[in-house]
Amino acid sequence: MVSEALKAAEVSRETSQPIAQAAAAALRVQGKRGEKEWPRPPRCRVITIANQKGGVGKTTSAVNLAAALAMHNCRVLVVDLDPQGNASTALGVEHHSDIPSVYHVILEGGRFEDIVVPAEGLPNLYCAPATLHLAGAEVDLVPMVARESRLRRALDAYNTDELDYVLIDCPPSLGLLTVNALMGADELLIPIQTEYYALEGLSQLLHTVDLVKQHLNPNLAVSTILLTMYDARTRLAAQVADEVRSHFGDLVLGTVIPRSVRVSEAPSYGESVLTYDPGSSGALAYTEAAREMAYRGAEERK
Repeated sequence: MVSEALKAAEVSRETSQPIAQAAAAALRVQGKRGEKEWPRPPRCRVITIANQKGGVGKTTSAVNLAAALAMHNCRVLVVDLDPQGNASTALGVEHHSDIPSVYHVILEGGRFEDIVVPAEGLPNLYCAPATLHLAGAEVDLVPMVARESRLRRALDAYNTDELDYVLIDCPPSLGLLTVNALMGADELLIPIQTEYYALEGLSQLLHTVDLVKQHLNPNLAVSTILLTMYDARTRLAAQVADEVRSHFGDLVLGTVIPRSVRVSEAPSYGESVLTYDPGSSGALAYTEAAREMAYRGAEERK
């Protein structure tokens, strides 16, 4: 089955087929459970994906989890809150300086309706893009009234009844943009790299979460821990995974995301790994992780 997927993906790129056709191929390959649709949550789940440590897979996880959910008939919005705009790139969305972006929503009082655009080739998936303007947002927000809640107010004004998930991709810091993301969400997903420094700084993130809960957003909860960049060849990866599971228990998804060249290559083509190479280990792992999230959310909200 994996070889069939690789062959299908290669043919897709060679013949310049649209991403939508690659997405259909991904669904065929990943339909081992016979599920075309996953359960939808009773109300829109707003999930911030944050970890101030860089390079742990925040953007990669946001994009690929969103793509997997969208492929299984969930309606998903990715809010790109990182000035680098990598999530926008991976979703094939323009984000040059002339494009209306999240900056205009947070800093200038714009509306999400004016900036949200469909992701290329994937029905049910949308993106609120980031531009380089966001690089100055940390400074621009300082003198503003209710600076921590500007994203929350914009999301409250947006009609999320048409959505099942809002995934907020954060920059690698605990600045005002990340605080806005924590204020704007009900759930926090933390990607943790299975390497030596995995837990470094995590206590600071959890302390920030506690402060946000106490003073700004009492509904915020850490709902999901995702282990990323897992290298099964090393004993260290297994030790780190065991340590994380001992600390966080059932919050940790059973699925781990392996190190994968395909996962790294996909954004350069403006795609998620699920459309770039649907049969790769990374694509299958992100699909299974998204499936866990979908079913956990449905069960918790019964």
